[in-house]
Amino acid sequence: MAYSDALEDLSQLLGPRLTRGEAERAAHGQSESWFAPAPPDAVAWPESTGEVAAILKICSRHGLPVIPFGAGTSLEGQTLAPMGGLALDMSRMAKVVALAPEDMDVRVQPGITRGALDAELRTSGLFFPVDPGADASLGGMASTRASGTTTLRYGGMRENVLGLEVVLASGEVIRTGGRARKSAAGYDLTALFLGAEGTLGVITELTLRLHGRPEHVATATCAFPDVAAAVATVTETGQAGLRLARMELMDAAVARAVNAADDAGFPEAPHLLVEFHGSEQAVAAEVALFEAIAEGHGASGFAWASREEDRRALWRMRHRAYWSILAGRPGARAIVTDICVPVSRLAEAIAETQADIAASGLAGPILGHVGDGNFHAILMVDGSVGEIATAKRLATAMGRRALAMGGTVTGEHGIGLGKAGLLEEQYGPAVATMAALKAALDPQGILNPGKIFRAPPAGQEGAA
Repeated sequence: MAYSDALEDLSQLLGPRLTRGEAERAAHGQSESWFAPAPPDAVAWPESTGEVAAILKICSRHGLPVIPFGAGTSLEGQTLAPMGGLALDMSRMAKVVALAPEDMDVRVQPGITRGALDAELRTSGLFFPVDPGADASLGGMASTRASGTTTLRYGGMRENVLGLEVVLASGEVIRTGGRARKSAAGYDLTALFLGAEGTLGVITELTLRLHGRPEHVATATCAFPDVAAAVATVTETGQAGLRLARMELMDAAVARAVNAADDAGFPEAPHLLVEFHGSEQAVAAEVALFEAIAEGHGASGFAWASREEDRRALWRMRHRAYWSILAGRPGARAIVTDICVPVSRLAEAIAETQADIAASGLAGPILGHVGDGNFHAILMVDGSVGEIATAKRLATAMGRRALAMGGTVTGEHGIGLGKAGLLEEQYGPAVATMAALKAALDPQGILNPGKIFRAPPAGQEGAA
């Protein structure tokens, strides 16, 4: 087996918390999306920062690739091991280290999931707002600079991570940021590691910004005659200064899918799902204004949910929409896009994307966090070479359309294995600067190789 000396040293360190078993390797070599399986040579479960540092020192000494692994919910193949190596499963580092209610922050280990943290915080009156849909690990969410349904009001990981503890490729442990709400001290290294997808270091602790749980919450759905009318409502709502917590779009195909999966009873038409947070009086005023705006664009069938159990059921349905869509074509997998454009160009971007999908012959329902211009097409494929090639062409066209409109090729999923070429189109020579940072922090190229960059950065071609 490749890397046998490194794995023997790791076995001496970790004992039964290192496995070369086929089942665990296969489980850590799968993707939620369309990528082919790429299992690691072994899987390790560290339990402390000190162990992570010791593991990195061994891997650095032997040139063994290291792939940080959270909950495995990423959609661009970030946790796959195309060059083999060690999957570093952080699930046993899942504690709340310190909660400071008076400062509205919390320190956590990277393996704790969003749902588990929410349960820990429930009696504090505080919550962590970033909701990507999946019950992802906080370390993984930081590594992909995740956002999601609540970004419109609270921001994504970029706005809600105050500091990090990171183990570098050499095994050195550093801390970035801190608990102060602002700082002008040196380079913003926290921002550097957010979205680095495990290619610059392994996150072993996060300091997170918390928010007060809202006094009152109201959630609603409403149908529109077409997507353009729904997006016009999004635009006017923003111009009116309404601070919605969530504003999600489902096209008619998504409505049909969730009806089949959850008996939702939606009209087969485009829908907005919206949520308001605040005092009861403030929410009531915003609801009235939103209804007036939406009705002006032809909205109908308003259904409001104020009880917590009803709201949770609605958002569970939204978060399961991906699986509901796939269930409509048994055996299918999906190439999932996530472009983001200025809201003023959103209707145009969606219309052109829908036309491309219709002409392709593939099914590609559209949903997204339209309040901030981010949407997804779920391009379903049967695994054949022809369908995958068609879906890739559609996804590439979407990325280029976003760039032409002043947007980005990924709003929240990251680059991973799938979008390295589009990253070069978006940033040009700046990608060489990213590669220089990678080479400086990881000169052997052992940290999550094959991700973000189309080829290994200069000088690292033989690292794996």
